[in-house]
Amino acid sequence: MSKEVIVQFMGFSSKPSVREYIFTVREPAMEPREFTVAIPNAAFRPQGLRFQDAPDVCSIKLRQELAAHDNHPPETHFDITEGELEDYRSTHAPRLPKSPFARKPVEDF
Repeated sequence: MSKEVIVQFMGFSSKPSVREYIFTVREPAMEPREFTVAIPNAAFRPQGLRFQDAPDVCSIKLRQELAAHDNHPPETHFDITEGELEDYRSTHAPRLPKSPFARKPVEDF
């Protein structure tokens, strides 16, 4: 993906089975293009994807598609798969806080 490309999140719309996230992609000397990325509503279950993380998930997917197709993917609509959601959860898992009672490392004198 070229550094000259600007990906802008424009909002979302709720559908009966998915939430569609809308993005505008701009690059010099071209008209802006609109892309949508859909996430199944079932992904937003407890212990699942948080609503505030959905634009990030969709942005990652869109940027991957842009990079794979020299900024001009043949499609303008993409669906997030369960595998992509799992990848996101595993790479963005919250870190567990350290216990104040954990052993401190032994220092050599």
